[in-house]
Amino acid sequence: MKTLSVRQPWAWLIAHGFKPVENRTWDTKVRGPILIHAGKSFDREGYEWIRYTFPEIDLPHPAQFERGGIVGVADLYAVATVSTSPWFCGPVGFCFRDAKPLPFVPTPGRLGFFEAEHPEVSA
Repeated sequence: MKTLSVRQPWAWLIAHGFKPVENRTWDTKVRGPILIHAGKSFDREGYEWIRYTFPEIDLPHPAQFERGGIVGVADLYAVATVSTSPWFCGPVGFCFRDAKPLPFVPTPGRLGFFEAEHPEVSA
């Protein structure tokens, strides 16, 4: 199944339905359900921005974020080059809906889309 690696805490936010747009510098024709992979690195500055900008989101402590594996699934239904979403900073935004977290499955990440599997999701 197509999989996209995203740094934490952004992967958690996508998987839990808080972040409907993932910013990239490149476009894609991929559509449909994709697995959300949490990379091994953590965006501390992004974490602080989220806490300040969205205080209503109950973020886990940085040490509690799972890293280096599949954490969720979401439907990639569109790609935007403009958006009013507070999550969009472009130049390209992958638009997600119907996101849900999944039990963590350790999986090596890769750049771009890559193939991976999760026992609770069939392609």
